[in-house]
Amino acid sequence: MKILIIDEMHPSIIEMLAKLGHEVAYFPKITREEILNAVAEFDGLIIRSKTPMDRELLEKAVNLKFIGRAGAGLDQIDLDYMVERGVKLFHAAKGNRDAVAEHALGGLLALFNQVIKADTEVRKGIWDREGNRGHELKGKTVGILGFGNMGRAFSKRLSGFGVKIMAYDKYKMDFGSDLVQEVIWEKLKSESDILSVHVPLTPETRDFLTLEQLSSFAKPIWLINTARGEVISFATLNAALDQGILRGAVLDVLENEKFQKFNPAQKMEFEKLAQRENVIFSPHIAGWTFESYEKINRVLVKKIKKAFND
Repeated sequence: MKILIIDEMHPSIIEMLAKLGHEVAYFPKITREEILNAVAEFDGLIIRSKTPMDRELLEKAVNLKFIGRAGAGLDQIDLDYMVERGVKLFHAAKGNRDAVAEHALGGLLALFNQVIKADTEVRKGIWDREGNRGHELKGKTVGILGFGNMGRAFSKRLSGFGVKIMAYDKYKMDFGSDLVQEVIWEKLKSESDILSVHVPLTPETRDFLTLEQLSSFAKPIWLINTARGEVISFATLNAALDQGILRGAVLDVLENEKFQKFNPAQKMEFEKLAQRENVIFSPHIAGWTFESYEKINRVLVKKIKKAFND
């Protein structure tokens, strides 16, 4: 097959696909217009998230047999039209689930132990032990929203910390274990000290965490979001932090990740959020490790091989 790669990938993928007999065109800087002009000649596309796989583009891909998504999120892909066309979809959540889990845990520990604030102060010659007193994870109840690859991997990382783990997933059942208690949403809200979000972006999850939802938790919580920023808005985060509904937040994703495209309200709310010492940011890198960069290739190629070469 002829396969077009339109985003930056670990270079190992070219050799891996070539060994299976495929012809690979690697153009990570290709523009959408160039993709539209060239895609008809390709049997496969390997993508990250730069270019939406909408109906306009997919209609041009007349020979398309599969799309390989180097990552987990599928919100920029017209899934219904792919089913209609019979185009296969492979994604690589297993390739970066460990990275996401470790990042979520690392952010939580940094938040609990005032690591960012303390480091900044010490560099300025401020030695404030009491002002940087931390919290212990042991004894807390961690609620996991979404128990797919990422949520499950995160629960495993928590196993040695002496926490109680609860998980809610609307679309999964019978996943409970000795480590994780499967619960309904109301039960999770009644006991959690920490909420870690691991859901995809869908019409159902967009703005799911409203102020009303957060207010219905039985006690103030710490929030971790390594999933999709659109699940909770800047305005909701600020309101919840102002009202003490949230005790702090670890945010690897944002409602809008293009700073230059903030509307005035987003700009104002983000600037307020950025002043908070109990909020830790990172630029959507939870799944972006040196190891996951290569593991994603192995996951995708294995799926392509199983579908077309075995």
